[in-house]
Amino acid sequence: MFKRSKVTDGTATGQVGIKKKSKVPGVMITQFIETLPEGKTHPDFTRKPIALTIQEGKFAFFKAIVIGDPTPTLTWSRNNGDVSDTARYQSKYDPNTNEHTFEMPNVMPDQADTYKCFAINEYGQAVVTVVLNIIEVGYKKNKAQTQAATDVNFKTVLKRKSKIRPKSEQPERKDGEIDPKFWELLLSADKKDYESICAEFGITNFRWMLKKLNEMKKERTEEQAQFVKNISNLRHIQVNGDGTASFEIDMDLIDPSSSIFLYKDGEMVPYTKELGETMKHNLNRIGRKYVFSMRDLMPDDAGLYQLDVEDVNMFSTEFKIPMVDFLVKIEEVKALERQDAVFECVLSNPFSKVMWFGKNMPLEQGDKYDIEVSEDKLIHRLVVKDCMIVDKGIYSICAGIKSCNAWLIVEADKEAPKGKKSERKTTRAGGSGADLQKIAQEQQVKLEAVREERKEQIKAAKEAAAAAPPPESPPAPTSAKPKASKPRVAKGPAPPGEVVSTGHTDTASTVAAEDSGGEPVITCGLSDIYPLHGTPAELSVKMNTDCDGTWFKDGEQLNSGGGITITKKGTSHKLTIRSCTDDSSGVYRFVAGELSTQGKVTVGDVPEFDPDDLHKFSKPVIVRVGQNAAFKMPFPPQESLVVSWFKDGMEIKDGGGVKIVREPNHSRLLLRDCLRTDAGEIKIQLKNPFGAVEATSRLIVLDRPGPPEGPVEAVETTSSIIEIKWGPPKDDGGSAVTNYIIKRQQAGQCLWTKLGDVSADKTSFRDRNVTHGKKYNYNIYAENPEGISDALETADSIMAGILILSGPPGAPTVVSATKTCIKLAWTPPEDDRGVPIIGYQVEKRKKDTNQWIALNPQNEPIEDVNYAVKDVTEGAEYEFRISAINESGCGDPSPPSAMVCAKNPNMRPCFKDPEDFIVVRAGNSVRVKICYEAEPPPQITWLKDDEPTSPWTNVINTEGMSQLVIPSSKRSDSAIYTIKAKNSVGEATFDIEVRVTDEPKTPGPVAIEQTVNGRVVVSWAPSPDQELDDRLYYVVSQHDSNARVWKTVADRLIANTYTANNILSGTEYHFRIYAKNDMGLSDPSQSPTWGCNSNRVPLSSNGVISTDVRFERPPSILVPLKVHTPPKGYQLFMTCAVRGCPTPTVSWYLNDICINSDNNYYITNAFGVCSMYILRVRPQDSGEYKVVAVNSFGKAECANNLIVKD
Repeated sequence: MFKRSKVTDGTATGQVGIKKKSKVPGVMITQFIETLPEGKTHPDFTRKPIALTIQEGKFAFFKAIVIGDPTPTLTWSRNNGDVSDTARYQSKYDPNTNEHTFEMPNVMPDQADTYKCFAINEYGQAVVTVVLNIIEVGYKKNKAQTQAATDVNFKTVLKRKSKIRPKSEQPERKDGEIDPKFWELLLSADKKDYESICAEFGITNFRWMLKKLNEMKKERTEEQAQFVKNISNLRHIQVNGDGTASFEIDMDLIDPSSSIFLYKDGEMVPYTKELGETMKHNLNRIGRKYVFSMRDLMPDDAGLYQLDVEDVNMFSTEFKIPMVDFLVKIEEVKALERQDAVFECVLSNPFSKVMWFGKNMPLEQGDKYDIEVSEDKLIHRLVVKDCMIVDKGIYSICAGIKSCNAWLIVEADKEAPKGKKSERKTTRAGGSGADLQKIAQEQQVKLEAVREERKEQIKAAKEAAAAAPPPESPPAPTSAKPKASKPRVAKGPAPPGEVVSTGHTDTASTVAAEDSGGEPVITCGLSDIYPLHGTPAELSVKMNTDCDGTWFKDGEQLNSGGGITITKKGTSHKLTIRSCTDDSSGVYRFVAGELSTQGKVTVGDVPEFDPDDLHKFSKPVIVRVGQNAAFKMPFPPQESLVVSWFKDGMEIKDGGGVKIVREPNHSRLLLRDCLRTDAGEIKIQLKNPFGAVEATSRLIVLDRPGPPEGPVEAVETTSSIIEIKWGPPKDDGGSAVTNYIIKRQQAGQCLWTKLGDVSADKTSFRDRNVTHGKKYNYNIYAENPEGISDALETADSIMAGILILSGPPGAPTVVSATKTCIKLAWTPPEDDRGVPIIGYQVEKRKKDTNQWIALNPQNEPIEDVNYAVKDVTEGAEYEFRISAINESGCGDPSPPSAMVCAKNPNMRPCFKDPEDFIVVRAGNSVRVKICYEAEPPPQITWLKDDEPTSPWTNVINTEGMSQLVIPSSKRSDSAIYTIKAKNSVGEATFDIEVRVTDEPKTPGPVAIEQTVNGRVVVSWAPSPDQELDDRLYYVVSQHDSNARVWKTVADRLIANTYTANNILSGTEYHFRIYAKNDMGLSDPSQSPTWGCNSNRVPLSSNGVISTDVRFERPPSILVPLKVHTPPKGYQLFMTCAVRGCPTPTVSWYLNDICINSDNNYYITNAFGVCSMYILRVRPQDSGEYKVVAVNSFGKAECANNLIVKD
């Protein structure tokens, strides 16, 4: 359990030093007596101090908790210096928490050291060491101080492989030398940014640049591969909506404990991993994504930022801060729902790459947002379109590191109808309220004046330089070499400020050795080693010359003896530790004159598992598919312990369905929703600098088995037996197969029948219930306690008995052929070979090809001896063959048919069921559609009264149909239209009478004259439409005082008179005359009363003569036209209201040209409301529009202008 050894350090005379092992790694315990009294214990740490790296000037502290009986006394010390200065070091104890605290307020670089904490009581002591590293702000200390501090901490000086150095360390560049910053930016830039970076640094030789860049990328990739597995998703630095700036990178670190450094212009930048107010820079890690951000942005934050892992650069990005500010900031906007909101601002300098944010989310140009920038790049505007309640929030704009924000308040539209969405508003809310254009122009004048002033200053400086006398050349330097001053000789440990070799040799040291002229130089120094307890260790130093040296351990000189052997052989110096113990740990130093090198020896053990825990972990974990599997492995807490999980030799990473938990004393692995593929060997590995140990377990995922191994083989097939054979499944699902299930289906049927089960040790089955000549399909299933597998299906049907196929049918003949269908017929086979035929299969072959293509599957036979083939291409030539199908399958094919082309037979044009008379109301469109058949396609011609049709008549020809279209018909379009179809076979014509008419107008006044007793002649003036419409006729209705109903007494009268018979005296008669055509009846013309009261003399009353009431009146404009100024491409409505009796005829004019028949205008007249609609206005639609209303009593007109905006 522990090792004993006599020690002199920390023990009084006569005491025994027994080394004990602590439960906390890194704690060294020495027990003073061999047997402890009952109830007494030596000191031990339950919480040891943790190594700390902190920025200069911050508050540093170590905390420790110790146990022991009696209560131990705690003291602190440091390797190089004392801690007696109470102003810089303070020790405190909290009895409530039992915590000892060692505080260093306002820590300085010289306090960086290795500190020791001693816990001592009368039975023993416990010692632990801890390192304090100090980050100097801006590297303001000189190089010697930095190197000395590093020496005190026994750390190697960090040599960055990047060529970017702080400004104080940058050498002067020669003429033509390229800034190293150029290459660092290119190594991390996108290819699209190469041109702009080259332009910034004045590089014009792109071929040379790309060649060298590829070489540098290869070198950088090899360096990065030492620490990272993959780098992706590089996002360069940019300002966020909350006023911070950040850049991102995705990295898979090989060692998660690798150090990550942030540099700005070559100087290390301290950062924190916590989101707080303590530091300016922050690192936030989310999985494999690293996000570096900084707050409180200032102009001096601009520069080149670089991210390093250890000493290798991973990413470089430049933060440019333009000198820009806000002259006018955005202001709060209050908008109604469905109204547009506008934010505006003015910048002090032209800037195009501003960023808009809404609720801390970046906004982009799209359907929701319009982002506008003025030509001078000073005025910036954000339009939030169609505001809704959810759009309410804070909106901000960032220009460089300057930003401003304002609220958008969206109020509900109280005028909107309840339950319905309000209409989109055309107005805008917001804006700055100031004359932004004026402010921008004034700023532009100021900027121009500044530029002119700078030009004058540059010009004056050039003139002054040209007028100045040339400087005298300095004297040439002498060729004498300066003598190097000798460093001070170090005896014992090196004092602060001395340069210490770290065991790493490079080109510089080799050159120094050559130039030393025989002076001693260390060519191979010491390095840190990690030996195991009880094993030998060797430290070796090589010099370039034979010289003596001295070995030190923790500042004390060493000599051979006590398990240590020091040897010297020529230029090689060795120190050998025969058997390493805890006392062997420490910092070893070799000093030869003025030179020295050092290395740290840390003695420890390989991690180990408790045997009981190892036995428990080795048992397999068994779960079902879809369940979670968990593994847990305890282990003793140790420092620098790396825990890794593996599955089948591949490392498992945290993420997805895998959850890995790492605690100080154990680790857990959780696999969610396990599948069969997750089964395998699970291994945990513990690794520290001394070695690695592994523990292995197994994950078994239970599931139903996989399908049996195929293919299914037919071992025997006769007229009464089919025997099949298969293989066991490759995957038994984690448990043994218990049996197999066999199902059968007859070919061509849908029903599956279970035949029975077979034990797991048999993989064959004999089916005795078969019919000769029939084909069967088989499915085999494997079953285990978890369920039944998927089926193993037979690839082809298995026939019982011998295959008997039918003979060939007769050669098919072509019944008919068109471009879409070829009809075939054939005769059955002469020899069916004793097996009934159930159908046929048709195959086709295209000309100039060798492939026969089946037109119907074998399991869907054609029962008839004829078939219509529709899968043809117009103009292609085919031949066909037929095969007869019986229970055994397809028989021999028939001889092929003659080659046939898929096209319609030549035929003279003929029209299909055309109409020869069409009536259309005036103003409506005329559509005459004629269908025809012809091969080849004919040439179509339309004629109007044997003359070509007018230009505004459209003819639309498609396959098998021709259509004549008149968009807006007039009476003059009435005519006999003739369609003529002509092809190479013949010609056909057909006449269609098209009559364009309207409802007829009322006939004129009616007169009644009696010729003989009981007979009167009713005459009337003709309708105005009589001369225009040769199909107009008259209808006469009669009403008498006895019947009191109107009845038609005459119809289809061509003349303007009618003789009424059987007119009785004493009865009043009334007549109505109607004009009628294909559109319908006109309004009636009323006759005077005829009968007993027809000759009554009118009486006057009080001398006033009564007159008839007349409703006729000339046209008048009730609502005139209005001025319209629509933008180009918008739609337009123009309306007016007209009154008159009889109903006036309305005409529209544009610049005194009638547009009633123009297809670009849609004109309607609904009960006196006259409207004109233009779908998209054009510049040529501008002008004066006039409406003219005319009837028999007069005319009225109104006009106004239309102006189309660009």
